[in-house]
Formats: sequence, structure tokens, C-alpha cells
Amino acid sequence: MSGALAVFDLGKTNSKLFVFSPDGTLLDERRTKPIWQGFHGRSVLDDERLFAWMNHELAEVAATHDVTRLTISAHGCAFALVRGNELLHPILDYEQEIPDAVADAIDPILPDFAETYTPWLPLGFSIARHIYWLEVEEPEAFAVTEAILCYPQYWVWRFSGRKLAEWSYLGAHSQLWAPLERDYSSLVERLGWRDRFPAIAPAGAVVGEAKVTLADGSTRAIAVHNGVHDSNSALAYYRMTGLSDFTLVSTGTWVIIINLDCPLGALDQDRDMIANVTVDGEPAPSLRFMGGREYDLISEGWNKPISQGAVERVMERGVFAMPSWAAGGPFPETKGQIVGGEVSGEERAAVAVLYVAMMTDLSLDLIKSENLLVVDGGLAKVDLFTAMLAQLRPTQTVVRSTMSEGSATGAAALAFKAIGLKPFKDETVPVTARHIPGLDDYRARWRELADGARVDARSAKSEAKAASR
Repeated sequence: MSGALAVFDLGKTNSKLFVFSPDGTLLDERRTKPIWQGFHGRSVLDDERLFAWMNHELAEVAATHDVTRLTISAHGCAFALVRGNELLHPILDYEQEIPDAVADAIDPILPDFAETYTPWLPLGFSIARHIYWLEVEEPEAFAVTEAILCYPQYWVWRFSGRKLAEWSYLGAHSQLWAPLERDYSSLVERLGWRDRFPAIAPAGAVVGEAKVTLADGSTRAIAVHNGVHDSNSALAYYRMTGLSDFTLVSTGTWVIIINLDCPLGALDQDRDMIANVTVDGEPAPSLRFMGGREYDLISEGWNKPISQGAVERVMERGVFAMPSWAAGGPFPETKGQIVGGEVSGEERAAVAVLYVAMMTDLSLDLIKSENLLVVDGGLAKVDLFTAMLAQLRPTQTVVRSTMSEGSATGAAALAFKAIGLKPFKDETVPVTARHIPGLDDYRARWRELADGARVDARSAKSEAKAASR
């Protein structure tokens, strides 16, 4: 292969471009932030602004690094309604709840957990709820929809004109997919949506071509590879480097934990435990919470280093951040708060990193993780977090990615695989446990408080429900 590969890694908070040479070397990296704006009373993506950035950066790297291919990794919970070359409604922000009347119609007919391995989820965390929202409130647009495109495939379409689907995104807690059947769910059949979904192509497959105009006015043909769901892309990357029998802790706006060794029967739908789907269509037992978002909220945007001394001081004072600070996760019933005293600055950030460590550790227990732990994404760069995790999990080996961009690198690996290349090797490094006095006792007390609050919240909800009858 001649020429480099561009990977657009599109997150909810940050959108990135990475350029890889055919031998796997990272040649370039560029970033922007997606803009969310109002439309018909809904929060939607400014897709034209993002597409303009993508085209500008692609033209630059095509000229600078001889890019001849592109692919896409993208966050979950987003979709597009299209007809011909027209986007019929802007892409919805998944962090908004549907109206009560719409929820009252769609929620009772969502498939059983045993079919989709997706529980009822709030907001747009199951894109079926948001698709139905548009069908109800934008009936003219929905009536002429030729294709419902998942988010990575929307960008594949923008670049290549091809309308496609892909397993890992269809199966990402969407309520659209039945993993054990490897087919669309009963909800898709019930609502008559099957024909709205285009043909499925594997992640990484060459599916079309884009024309890019360079600064000198010349054009270049860029091969387009099918896109992929981000955390499942990261899972594919580590499997393709030769790792097996591991639990992936994929971190960013979300902390998504995937353990293929967890039995499907162990998934607890009340704790945001789900089965994602791998790029090969296999069920992938998962659990997630919005750890990156919660860290930012608890720490009040702290972006400086955090010392072990600050962690020890808040632990000694018995200060805890309790779940949950964002929707979803293992504690959907409780509202986040800080207990045990007032904190600010670095000490508040220390409480925040302790919170994410406590939540990750608990999540690993819930998903039956006893194998190798692979930490990927932004938190892989935070030594304090990975070292605390290693201390909390003494019977497991913990490694972190030195690349720390598993979703983008996974998308690259899938694209390279499609043309017969396998450039990436295992680049993880072992994590040495910290010796933070009292961390085990702090964990025990945090779990006692969190579990107690959960029991109280569930009891109060049951009593209120009984009283309303």
C-alpha cells in the first residue's frame, strides 16, 4: 500500500483526526469540538461545521502525508435520516429526553432484555427511542426517509455517497439488534423499520471513494472504509494485537467496560449492564458509566495534576463523591453529591479521581472481571488512576495503552486488515500498584454508602408507585 490512512475519531466532547502510515506509525493528530445547537426545540449537531473541519483537515493531511484512505470511529447513540443526498433532520444530541407522550408510546413496546440485552435507558442512550421521537414529531421527514444511518455510516455516506450499516454500531445498546439472532430486533419489525436500514458491511471494509480538493486546486481520490463504534473499535484493536482473555476499560466521556468472559446471564439490566456487539457480530458483555463527564462535573473542570498527598488528605477526612452525576451507570436511582465535608481545587479533583476509581472497581466486580485489565483512552494517561486501580485489583494484572487512542487505532487496524496489512503490535505496558494507605477501607465505606443510598432510593420509588395506585 502506498499512502497513509486518515482516521476521524468522533467523540461526543472532542472530534479528532489521526494519520497513520502503513507501518502503523502515528504521523499527525488534529482536534476540534463538535458544536451542538437548537433546532425545532431539540439539541442537534452542527454537522456542516464539523464536515467543513473534516474536509479542510483531510485536504491538508492528504497533501502533507500522502493520505490515500480514510475511515471513521464514532461515539454511540446517534443516527441520521437521509434521502438521496439530503439529510432530512439534523443529528440529535443523545443527551436529551423524549417527551412524556412519546415515551409512553415507545417504552412499553421495547424488546425484552433477553432479546436485545439492552434495558430501558434514559435520554437517547437507545437510539430506537430517538428514532421513534422523530417518526412521531417529524412525520413528513420520516415518511420520505430512504435510509436510517448510524453515526459512523452517516460520515461514510457524506464522503462516499454509500448508504450502509455495520454490526458494532447497530448492536450498541440501540434496541435495534438481537445479538443472539444476529438480526434486527422485534421492535424493528413491529415498527416497520427494517427496510429503512441499508445493507450491512463489515467495519473497515473498502466501501467507496471520496474526492478531496487540495489547496492547489487539484483533486485526489481517497478510498473510504466503513466506520465503526468507538469502544468496540478499541476492543478489536487489542484483540488484533494478540491479546486475549482480557477486560477492556475504555475511557473518555464514557467509561465502557467490556469483558467477553462474562456470562450473558450475569448482566443486570438495572445496573446499565448490556451486551454490545463486536465488529464480527458477537455479543460483548459490557457495563458503562459516564466517568469522564462525571469527573469534569465533580472536579469542576480541574485539568492539572493531582498529587497522592491530596488523595490521602480527602481520604483521611472521609470525603466521598457519591453516584450518580450523569445519566446511566450502575446507580441510576441516586443523585450525585459530595459527603463528608467541603473540598475545592486539587482536593475536589482528588475526590473526583477517587470516585472514578471506585466506580470502575465496582463495575469490574459486577461484570465478573478476573482476567487481564487493559486501560485505554484518556484515563490511561493518568498515572494516579491506573495505579489506584492496580492497588484495588491485586489479583489482576493491569496494563495501560501507551497509544491511549484505542478507538482510532482500532479503526485503523480494521482498515489496514481489509487491504492485507497488520502493522500494530501489543504496545501496552504494566501498571505498578500504588501504596495508598487506607484505600481498601475507603472503598468499603464508599460501597456501603452507595449501596445504602441505592436501596433507599429503590424503596422510596416502590412506595411512591404503590401509593399512586
